[in-house]
Amino acid sequence: MRSHPPRQPPLRQPLRRVWWPLVLVPLAVLPPTPAAAREAATVQEILDGREFYVDGREARVKQRAAAPQEISTRKSRGQIRFDTGAAGRVNRFSQLRLGSGCFLLRQGQILVSGPQSGCTRSARMSVRGTNYILEVREDGQAELSVLEGAVEVEPLRDGEAVQDGEPPQDGAPAPSTRVEAGQRVTLSPAGVVLTLLRLNAGDYNAIFGGSLFEGFSTPLPAFGSLESYVRRYVPGVNLPSLPVTPSLPIPGLSFPRFF
Repeated sequence: MRSHPPRQPPLRQPLRRVWWPLVLVPLAVLPPTPAAAREAATVQEILDGREFYVDGREARVKQRAAAPQEISTRKSRGQIRFDTGAAGRVNRFSQLRLGSGCFLLRQGQILVSGPQSGCTRSARMSVRGTNYILEVREDGQAELSVLEGAVEVEPLRDGEAVQDGEPPQDGAPAPSTRVEAGQRVTLSPAGVVLTLLRLNAGDYNAIFGGSLFEGFSTPLPAFGSLESYVRRYVPGVNLPSLPVTPSLPIPGLSFPRFF
């Protein structure tokens, strides 16, 4: 009889049967990447009563709000801290909605200190880190005062950016405008620049002595840059005295902590 070689044990199954689950499982659990991160903010301070609201309900200190929630005030004022690290001081009778990439100020006034962009219905204020005041009046006009740094005002049409070279329609605004430190610009309800003025020492004194600074105890994150600018370029201004949180604790002393 013819001899046959001994049979070899069967080979293992192809590796792909083992590796496919290892590849697919991580991909399946990864969350989708959002087109733009939703904004969030934390209430840091409330002044002048309790008329400071999140979505129409009375807010409290340390409460968080996230887009698309709305922050509003009546006779109260308050300070919020955006997740960008910037702070916003919301004046009386104001209304803003958190969004993606910028908050929308519907009416009232807000002081922003730090890297936080703001929007109106017809313009976007793009910043990296600065101190500015944005106001929307009852007639729809907006006013931007750049206290320090610079702000790029980008026109919007129906909530969308207007591209450079795009022909104007129905009084549509011109391409973006850069507003430098110490300047105040007024925008029409359609986003057209109406006036561009220079802030003087009297303007700064009125701001520092007004409702966006008076009575607040929580520091502004970018106030140091504002103070340096004013001391150098706008002499004669009475700077407000604000509490300072030390970077290192001093033995034997205790200081309030601000978040």
